[in-house]
Amino acid sequence: MIWVTSNVDGEEYKEPFSKGIMSRSLNISYIGSKRAYELASGIEEELIKKDMSVISRDELADIVLNHLITVDPKIAEKYKSLRLLRNSKKPLIILIGGSSGVGTSSMAFELANRLRLKNIISTDMIREVMRKIVSKDLSPVIHKSSYDAYESIRTPSLKMDKIVEGFITHADVVNVGIEAIIERSIKEGISIIIEGVHVVPGFISKDLMENNNIIMFTLMIDDEELHKQRFYLRCSQPWVKRSLENYMENFESIRKTQDFFVEQAKIYDSHIINNIEINETINQMVSAILEKFVGVNDVR
Repeated sequence: MIWVTSNVDGEEYKEPFSKGIMSRSLNISYIGSKRAYELASGIEEELIKKDMSVISRDELADIVLNHLITVDPKIAEKYKSLRLLRNSKKPLIILIGGSSGVGTSSMAFELANRLRLKNIISTDMIREVMRKIVSKDLSPVIHKSSYDAYESIRTPSLKMDKIVEGFITHADVVNVGIEAIIERSIKEGISIIIEGVHVVPGFISKDLMENNNIIMFTLMIDDEELHKQRFYLRCSQPWVKRSLENYMENFESIRKTQDFFVEQAKIYDSHIINNIEINETINQMVSAILEKFVGVNDVR
């Protein structure tokens, strides 16, 4: 057995080398699980040939990098960039927003896998907690969905579209919880992905957004028919409680909130991604993250 050693607060610990874990680490650009496992097996064989029963994590990373250079320099460069990102002493805080149905949850999960991040929180969960704390009488909009919150506005504005106004009011309440999580993540040094319809460019305080370890993405789906199809796909899952009919009845409202998202993203320089194909979206995200945090351009 090969043991990999590391240090935590000056204390050494060790864990067995795992081809499964290594292959997940190497699957950095959707090279495929089969090829990633083959690369991990090749690295294990190299360690065995060198008769290494104990190796430090840093030494292992160097061996992996040198092995990849001989196999595929492009994969090696991606691995090196992501290694720099993972070794950062600052927590990585990724915000993914977009209107209902554009895929913020799915992309957060895929991105977390790619970057090996363990913490994901949905703003819907934050909203549910706030619903327990804030009564319906005190804040009726928080007890509605983002696209029909306008129905609970007691005194609507005459200068703004009612759907957009309802969405703004709804998102603004949840934003209190989002900011609290960001502040806690910074304080505790915890990397996290926060995703959902309440992650709106311009809503989070400027002081927080000026932290250079925070990045925001705004997802959208330009094609209306494709956007509708995403709801068909979502509602085909047995655990989804909300009906397809409910989404279709409010589809025009959802599209209006998307237009608002895009306008805000342009004003506040959020990364706008037309989320058509999963791999392409994740590649764009990873490239933007590496460019901001590591200084590497166009790593795909």
